[in-house]
Amino acid sequence: MSDITSNLALPYILPAQAQKHVTHNEALQRLDAIVQLTIAGSLHEPPAEAEEGDCYWVLSPASGAFSGKSERLAFRQDDAWIFITPKTGWRAFDLTENSIKVFAATAWHDISMPSETEVSTLGISTSADTTNRLSLSSPASLFNHAGGDHRMKINKAATGDTASLLFQSGWQGKAEMGLAGDDGFSIKVSDDGADWKTALAVSPDGIVRMSHRPLARAARTPATLTIADGTVTGFHDLHASAGGFLLGAPLASGHGSGLVVPITGLYLFALGVTVLSATSHTVSLRQNDTTTLAVTTGPAGSRSAVAIASLSAGDILTLRHTGSAELQFGLTATEISILML
Repeated sequence: MSDITSNLALPYILPAQAQKHVTHNEALQRLDAIVQLTIAGSLHEPPAEAEEGDCYWVLSPASGAFSGKSERLAFRQDDAWIFITPKTGWRAFDLTENSIKVFAATAWHDISMPSETEVSTLGISTSADTTNRLSLSSPASLFNHAGGDHRMKINKAATGDTASLLFQSGWQGKAEMGLAGDDGFSIKVSDDGADWKTALAVSPDGIVRMSHRPLARAARTPATLTIADGTVTGFHDLHASAGGFLLGAPLASGHGSGLVVPITGLYLFALGVTVLSATSHTVSLRQNDTTTLAVTTGPAGSRSAVAIASLSAGDILTLRHTGSAELQFGLTATEISILML
């Protein structure tokens, strides 16, 4: 018969043994250390001050009173250290990480979840609730492949429901992408979390729409007019408009209003001019009547110019005429089309 128990190595009180209380107390000391095991920390050497009942995991290389006791439990009892070698499967509460550990292969490990399990909520470094049943608080998240592809799936019940990714700032919605209330893919943005604008929409058949992209097609009221040299003309009608383009105050010439640029950016524009008289005539598309953006010059006929330029919000676009001539105004005659790139 062995002198100690098989699992916890507790000493037996043997027949005819003297000072049986010593053996009994040694067994109690080991039980006091092992049962409800709590590890206060992992150290290479004893702490400067240790409280009675403190237990530490001895790291390698060990020194001082821990020398030669690496990978053992050091238990403080009666102003002395008791060293215990754990066995595979022992469990302990780690005070430094505030978690339960299990011992295996000479080290303490986090207890892993079963390979197949189901839980109603799961919070990782944060709390989950009945709506956010999976919650994660982390600087980053990684979804890696397992030998090939990796696909994240977000499924909704019906067409009118939503399957999307919502991006927040200060817990206020700022951007959303996905299937929001229909089966078309969309990207929406909001400044206040309440008023949402669809920046891009893709229908189920692949048609892409950007309804808030700044664009305009502007022309003066249809008319045949003789324009004097140096006259500035504008526009009466927006035949197409999106993204905030509008007509400004009436021009001093009486020929319409300037076209107001809504957003700073790079723009593509096309200028079309129809001259009816044989006199050579130049039409310049001007930015704030100071910077020439595009020019058409020539005798009678239809001509056009295309250009790209950087414009600022609030800029006014007008047409300046050089040389007197008779022009045809209106859509498809003298007009401009502009689109933010």
